[in-house]
Amino acid sequence: MTNICIIATIIIYLVAMLLVGFAYSKSNNDSTDFYLGGRKMGPLVTAMSAEASDMSSWLLMGMPGLAYLTGIASPGWTAIGLALGTWLNWLIVARRLRRYSANLEAITVPQFLSLRFHDQRNLLNALGAVIIIVFFVPYTASGFAACGKLFHSLFGVDYMAAMVVSACVIVGYTITGGFRAVTTTDLIQSIVMSLALVAVLVYGIGAAGGWDAVVANAQSLPGYRSGQPQRRRGHGHFVQPAGHRLHHGVGPGLFRNAPHPAPLHGH
Repeated sequence: MTNICIIATIIIYLVAMLLVGFAYSKSNNDSTDFYLGGRKMGPLVTAMSAEASDMSSWLLMGMPGLAYLTGIASPGWTAIGLALGTWLNWLIVARRLRRYSANLEAITVPQFLSLRFHDQRNLLNALGAVIIIVFFVPYTASGFAACGKLFHSLFGVDYMAAMVVSACVIVGYTITGGFRAVTTTDLIQSIVMSLALVAVLVYGIGAAGGWDAVVANAQSLPGYRSGQPQRRRGHGHFVQPAGHRLHHGVGPGLFRNAPHPAPLHGH
């Protein structure tokens, strides 16, 4: 009975996301409306959309697995790097890019670079498009794969079927509603993810027997609370420099939103 209620809730949620895309499809009058929401989305919605697009399956599934495998330091340094890189991105890049791209009437970052440097042959535009395709197709595929793994592990649903259905829903509201639909659904999803993170933390501490039990369990794991990331194999461990994880966070935090419309739209 519990699984039926959960599945019904998920189906209602997916249908609601499609309805959001359909609703916004009627308000898109040109390419600027479709790709950038007419540059009229608010700062909260834009920021939440950018972060929800990035902090997705890897935050809810990948980071906990990384903490379990390597200890608290590795995800900790990654989080610090991401926070720093994201802050620098919005402080240094986003506002300038927003103003300049509006003056050039550029819709995408590759188009902005091509217009900014007077690339008459559109080589920068083509190169940027190729880079985005090469690196973000696997990233997008990993998000679809996470959907399939989640439904398969929780409900025993066929992995491929769950992945295809999830991909159809995401692509569906994206191509119908454009950036307005994406930002609205991302806002809803970011709220759900934030509440889920808090709820899981509270529930997990309670299920483990309280905060003291959690700390005692962490102390019993060799190297778990070390300042250097560890990778435990059997009874040994391999050390990974903390600077590597910090750099791993700063880089994506600073450049991860290059293909996302938010920097061109951002406040």
